[in-house]
Amino acid sequence: MPSIRLRLLKRLIGPILALNLAGGALIYALAWLPVQLALDGSLADSAAALAARLELRQGALHLDLPRAAERALRGDASDLVYFAVRDGAGRLIAGDADLPAASVRTGASDGIMRGEAVRVASQPAEVAGQPATVTVAKTVRQRAQTRQAIVRALILLEVLFALAAVGLIWFSVSSGLRPLNRMRAMLAARDADELEPLPAADIPYELEPVAQALNGLLERVSRGARAQQDFLANVAHQLRTPLAGLHTQLDLLGERHADPDSAHALALMRSSTERMIRQVNQLLALARAEPGHGGMKRREALALDGLLAETVQHFVEQAARKNIDLGFELEPAVVQGERFLLRDLVDNLIDNAIRYTPEGGAVTVACRSTPEGALLTVEDSGPGIPAARREAVFSRFVRLDEKTTGSGLGLAIVRDIAQAHGATVAIDTPANGQGALFSVHFPA
Repeated sequence: MPSIRLRLLKRLIGPILALNLAGGALIYALAWLPVQLALDGSLADSAAALAARLELRQGALHLDLPRAAERALRGDASDLVYFAVRDGAGRLIAGDADLPAASVRTGASDGIMRGEAVRVASQPAEVAGQPATVTVAKTVRQRAQTRQAIVRALILLEVLFALAAVGLIWFSVSSGLRPLNRMRAMLAARDADELEPLPAADIPYELEPVAQALNGLLERVSRGARAQQDFLANVAHQLRTPLAGLHTQLDLLGERHADPDSAHALALMRSSTERMIRQVNQLLALARAEPGHGGMKRREALALDGLLAETVQHFVEQAARKNIDLGFELEPAVVQGERFLLRDLVDNLIDNAIRYTPEGGAVTVACRSTPEGALLTVEDSGPGIPAARREAVFSRFVRLDEKTTGSGLGLAIVRDIAQAHGATVAIDTPANGQGALFSVHFPA
């Protein structure tokens, strides 16, 4: 997968390192040239000093150079120094006869003396009208040491500068890409149903086209989700009235036709109708629980114990048909929420517990206040839910078995409503080790 970071680093680090090398070469030249000129100047000064000691004796040129002065001239700590003084005819007056003469026009130049590289400088002189040439040569050991010291220092500086430049480029590229990383993290942290547009205030100018395109996509997806929710709610709402009428007509037919065959057929029809009515109610509850439906805009402070006491009464007859002991342990507790959605949550939890609890069992509904908020529990004595499937049962259309009627939407509705209220749902095993314990933790 192509990386913008790597692409930027490749395009920046290469030219920066090339400029670094070019700058190092320029610095080397600027550092070595003055040293070279200074050393060549010392050679020229030595030649001028020797030329100043020429004198004319008995019509011939003579170099007045005491031994002490010659030892001082040749007494360099690291290099060997040679010199030669010749008259106009090229005859040696003093010095080293094997020292080659250098051009007086080109300044100092390179040469070889006794098998070793030297730097040679010549100085013209004239005494009483007689011309002479003074040549001084010096080995390049000190020059080589100086050059090596300059090169070592430059290499160290270049390495440090290169590392600093690479680190600075890496930091700059990372800082420049940080808004993109923030956008990626913000999108990754969203749930699948969070379709709000990206905030324009925190987005840099360069990312505005991307943000606008994403916001446009989110808006289209949001419109599609709203249309789906509205369709689901409308269909469910439209089906409730005819199904309720059909259920009433079946009750009237049951009263008029009491023979066994008709009664059996009508009982099956009523059962199917009740199942359809329940599924329609669940679809309507699911549509209300979907994010973005707008139900949470009517949030208010509600007494959870009062809501449960009111809701449990609707399930007394259903529990009695299976001889289930439906009890409640209600302590004062207050939650912030939407009344109809919380009714749907409680309805589905109690209905689910009664359906899966065998005849003669027990279902207990309880609530209480906790330091973290409010706690709602529904405990049953049914077969329970294996730990491996406790997460899966909150998905839509998932059922534990095919023997119990249901659409597999009840716990999905519970999860969606709980999340809309900032609550969490958990499934555990009761203290007696049998059945299932559903807990809904509401925040303070």
